[in-house]
Amino acid sequence: MKKAILATKVGMTQVFGENGELIPVTVLQAGPCVVTQIKTMENDGYEAVQVGFTDKREKLVAKPQKGHFDKAQVSYKRYVREFKFENTSDYKIADEIKADIFAKGDKVDVTAVSKGKGFQGAIKRHGQSRGPMAHGSKYHRHAGSNGACSSPSKVFKGKKMAGHMGHRTVTIQNLEIVRADADENLILVRGSVPGPRKALITVKETVKAV
Repeated sequence: MKKAILATKVGMTQVFGENGELIPVTVLQAGPCVVTQIKTMENDGYEAVQVGFTDKREKLVAKPQKGHFDKAQVSYKRYVREFKFENTSDYKIADEIKADIFAKGDKVDVTAVSKGKGFQGAIKRHGQSRGPMAHGSKYHRHAGSNGACSSPSKVFKGKKMAGHMGHRTVTIQNLEIVRADADENLILVRGSVPGPRKALITVKETVKAV
């Protein structure tokens, strides 16, 4: 991996392509990310670039984090993540990673925590069918039978039932960059991206280029 950046989700809109095609896009406020530490094989046992994103007030920063940012001589950041770049040696502490690390047409993998739906039934959560809606029916939106009777006398693990839905880490692969604006720190990605507005988004160079 040579390219990656942290972003927040602004929302969705649509733009016109060069051939007049109407393209639905997700707008991401991408960077600037500041390099806060360089992980090396000698000191840490692996190579990576640690970056910080989104400024944070000093009173909200814990003392160990404050010392970490002061040592790097960068402003206090809300989010800190690591990227295992192939060209780790090209980065230095306090370097900025901006939206122009990507270009139009690049393929990326986007990772975020999906929207939480709370506790949901089997119909909404797994797409199961409902029962008869007639007055005599005592089974409308229930999940139905969960298992056999005397044998094996248990419900198997993984059975699709009602429960907590959403709020999981989701990665969508091979999304296309429609536009990257370093001046406004914006990246426009074709299609939808998981997570609500203002969610933290990780944009990485795709691992399955086609």
